Amino acid sequence: MENPKTLQDAILFFSDEQRCIDAVAQMRWIEGVVCPHCEVKTQKPPMYLKAQKRWKCRDCREQFSVKVGTIFEDSPIPLRKWLPALWLLTNCKNGVSSWEIHRALGVTQKTAWFMLHRLRLGMQAPQPRHKIGGSGSEVEVDETFVGGKARNMHKDRKLRWQQSRNEISDWKSTTRTAERMYGKTPVMGIFDREQRKVRANVIPAIKRETLQAEILRQVERGTTVYTDEAVSYEKALAKDYVHETVNHLNKYVHGRIHTNGLENFWSLFKRGLNGTYVAVEPFHLFRYLDETMYRYNNRATEDNPLNDSDRFLLALSQVAGKRLTYAELTGKSGDSTTTQAIF
Repeated sequence: MENPKTLQDAILFFSDEQRCIDAVAQMRWIEGVVCPHCEVKTQKPPMYLKAQKRWKCRDCREQFSVKVGTIFEDSPIPLRKWLPALWLLTNCKNGVSSWEIHRALGVTQKTAWFMLHRLRLGMQAPQPRHKIGGSGSEVEVDETFVGGKARNMHKDRKLRWQQSRNEISDWKSTTRTAERMYGKTPVMGIFDREQRKVRANVIPAIKRETLQAEILRQVERGTTVYTDEAVSYEKALAKDYVHETVNHLNKYVHGRIHTNGLENFWSLFKRGLNGTYVAVEPFHLFRYLDETMYRYNNRATEDNPLNDSDRFLLALSQVAGKRLTYAELTGKSGDSTTTQAIF
């Protein structure tokens, strides 16, 4: 059977545990199985113990499964449940909740939640080694705020919010922006119009030095940068970039000057948060951002007609060399972080 093309094909294809092991091993060890303990590639590959579904290294004599050294390590959940969950997460446009995985795969909701966060780590793109843009290229830069609306807040929290609005005025924000910012998490995005891809990350604050540092780190000098008229960008980019702005109070598009590419991405991101995940901690927000970026940057286009199988296989090829424990996920390893729900 060829690689599955639909969810139904994937469920049938990965119903056999040995077939799942073979699929992960093929994506992980393209040139042959290598022992993750000694990492020595010899002429004779490790012995496969079929009854135990494990390999035994001929050099160090250690046994290992295909899960060792991947996001699946130390998980008692069989791969025949992991791989359909990965298929759903990489291909459901608005994401898939832990309650859906709990009902579909027959695991507890807590287990499904942990599984999804480990899968998001596998979908996380490696740190880019090159900047985007260049002379003649165009990028859009914009920021958004992720959090609950004032009308949905508890009475006590809403009172604190109203009392703290004036504290944000030191950032020279408009009243409307200050109202949006309090109690929310800022996220900054950069959209490359040529590649049609987004780079986004959670930032500590919408301040001039923070935004400018991110742009200098990721965008080549000489690039044409389109932003709104936020004061954080004023006089900060003119030295190194061709900076054009659009006033969103009057219009959203002025010729090629707009940030609609990023507005589209923010819409998809928040649709998933509001409709699928409902309650997200600021501590975990970057993981959901990575998930949305993966699907958006690997969507089907005229130049790159990817399908569901392509997105799944790409994510499967990235599972090695990553590890996330439950203690790390919940902030119980090292210094714990106290957070509150933002929805």
